[in-house]
Amino acid sequence: MSVLLVGISHRSAPVAVLEKVAITDADRPKLIDRMLASSHVSEAMIVSTCNRVEVYAVVDAFHGGLAEVGELLTKHSGLPLPDLTKHAYVRYSEAAAEHLFAVASGLDSMVVGEQQVLSQIRGAYAAADAQQAVGRTMHELAQQALRVGKRVHSETGIDRAGASVVSVALERAQQLLGDLTGKTAVVVGAGAMGGLAVAHLSRAGVDRITVVNRTIERAHRLAETALAHGVRAAVGFELSRLAEALATADVVLTCTGAVGTVITLADVHRALTDQNRSATRPLVLCDLGLPRDVEHAVAGLPGVTVIDIETLQRDPAAGAAAADTAAARAIVAEELAKYLAGQRMAEVTPTVAALRQRAAEVVEAELLRLDSRLPGLADPERDEVARTVRRVVDKLLHAPTVRVKQLASTPGGDSYAEALRELFELKPGAAQAVAAPMEISSIGELADDFTAGHQAGGQERQA
Repeated sequence: MSVLLVGISHRSAPVAVLEKVAITDADRPKLIDRMLASSHVSEAMIVSTCNRVEVYAVVDAFHGGLAEVGELLTKHSGLPLPDLTKHAYVRYSEAAAEHLFAVASGLDSMVVGEQQVLSQIRGAYAAADAQQAVGRTMHELAQQALRVGKRVHSETGIDRAGASVVSVALERAQQLLGDLTGKTAVVVGAGAMGGLAVAHLSRAGVDRITVVNRTIERAHRLAETALAHGVRAAVGFELSRLAEALATADVVLTCTGAVGTVITLADVHRALTDQNRSATRPLVLCDLGLPRDVEHAVAGLPGVTVIDIETLQRDPAAGAAAADTAAARAIVAEELAKYLAGQRMAEVTPTVAALRQRAAEVVEAELLRLDSRLPGLADPERDEVARTVRRVVDKLLHAPTVRVKQLASTPGGDSYAEALRELFELKPGAAQAVAAPMEISSIGELADDFTAGHQAGGQERQA
């Protein structure tokens, strides 16, 4: 069994495609259930953020697993298969682990080094585990990825600026509005991104924050958090009062995870024409939702600026220092090597166990044969013979079993376990063969196979 990753992110697809593929918290359980019901997937985890959707699946066959995951994403997004495959990337086995470690480290984020992705991976794992979609393989991979991410953030300066999508968006807003001290802000959505927005706005000196959310209780709780951070005034509004909140705002930050538009052209127009709002007062909306929370036409209103994911992709502040990035990549490479060595050693354990079991069976058979040939042998002598035979067998097996575990931790180490199975005629099911690592940068070449609904054949190009 190996890990298959099929993903689409800000690096591979435009926002319009990401919006269609986006998987909400409500969608995730249904999609995981469908994967587990398929014939090739035994474990699954979905990482869905404002700039990526990645499906991790433990599969028993590469092509079969890829076909099933690809079909699932095609049906979910409603995209024609060629459009989906053109923007997707695929990683398999070692390459899938390496990618997840890089994501957890913030190396693949829109804002390089951001820490929020760690909590998103943790949440994805927890959600999959709650559905009983996590087994040994996915558990070990996810937990190791979280450890790698923590190590990168603690041992490098990759996040020294405290950058995140929120902080970069607010920096752009400050360029347009000037110092945010004394300004009024609206946060739409009371989830993790909303909490991050409140923290950044508080540090920026915002005077008043209105939290707008579908659930008023959560809006009130986040508003109380803002007060605790030193904001002079903070209130919670239901979503029905959004236009009222916008009328008083200088800057709006929204990331709801909603399927449709949350802030409409009518909402913003009504806010701008409010009798208490100056006609010359600018309004900046930071739309970090995926799909987008702000209706596209809003950007055309006079005095309104919309900062969205596409805008942030081009922002130089999203980068990290080259030295810190290199240090982070070195840690990922080191941890990947340790993880793969551990996986290879774990995979050879059944072979070693099968060999020792085979040896024990041979010893017992020979002792029974001895009993039949020397029925008058006294118990003390028989026991001494048995101990001697077992010691001889143990000593003969010690070196090869220790050595095969050591060799298994090296690249290609599975061949030594295979040699043991052949030499000692061990049962085929004693240990699973280790799948060869494969990395594919695009699944466009498999589009016809997905459409036909059967497994692809042949050899895909290596990325």
